[in-house]
Amino acid sequence: MDEPRLYRFVLGEKTDEFLRQQSINAAVVGFLAHLVLCVLYGTGRIDLPGMEPLIDSYLDALYTPFSIILAYEVYELIRAIPESFSNAIGKQFEVVTLLVVRDIFKNLADLNETESTALYDPVAFIAVEVVAFIVLFATALYFRKTTSKATPKMHADRAISSFVRQKKTLATALFVVYVLVALWSFTTWTSGVIGGEGNLSRTVFFSDFFTWLVMSDILILLISYKHTTDFNHLARNTGFVLSTVVIRVGIGTPGYAGAALFILACVLAVGVLWLNTTFDRSAKDPEEE
Repeated sequence: MDEPRLYRFVLGEKTDEFLRQQSINAAVVGFLAHLVLCVLYGTGRIDLPGMEPLIDSYLDALYTPFSIILAYEVYELIRAIPESFSNAIGKQFEVVTLLVVRDIFKNLADLNETESTALYDPVAFIAVEVVAFIVLFATALYFRKTTSKATPKMHADRAISSFVRQKKTLATALFVVYVLVALWSFTTWTSGVIGGEGNLSRTVFFSDFFTWLVMSDILILLISYKHTTDFNHLARNTGFVLSTVVIRVGIGTPGYAGAALFILACVLAVGVLWLNTTFDRSAKDPEEE
């Protein structure tokens, strides 16, 4: 099946390979540059008012490479949308797994500066985040193992071919949104840092992007109604969309509640996928065998 030209240009194999190499290079350079700033600040050679939360610990240097890797993984998530709904959902959990890892490193860096209260203990919270990371990682692996067993069709059916083409068009549109949201988030974040309000919250970029991702998942779900009337298939995809909504709410929810929502999203998604593959082995994405 011929791919839309714009899709091939922004989400094709050549572009993906180029961005992967550049992301690795940028992550290495970003880590070293951030580490140098941390060393200079720690030795008193530089003073950057308002940027202390970004450079007051050597562990802060991990924030930059993980942010760059996350940016590339979000791009990979967009590329997974035309493949199958379950593949895209699995990729979402991979992205959130890395997002939680980045949060853990940041919380470890701030451990000595964070005071314990009756409702919040920084060590206990890090422990809860580690549990959330393990559950998210296991979920991502389960999705990868389960969905890798499906063999893509050649899309000989005209209706299925049209559905895949529609998803490629949607993925292209979401890529444009991704670029715009990234530029907006980076601009507003940079302005905040210059103004003395350095913010390393996971809501930066991801809160807005996952809002759009939920909208795209719902749109795919609605379009799929044109190509299948199987209840199990529709119920499965609806459950996947619900897990994405829970992830989005979790990103914007700080503290223990956010970690609990991530775990809830994992339980929901894994439960839906397990029920689908166990009790209805014939029910798969329209574009899969």
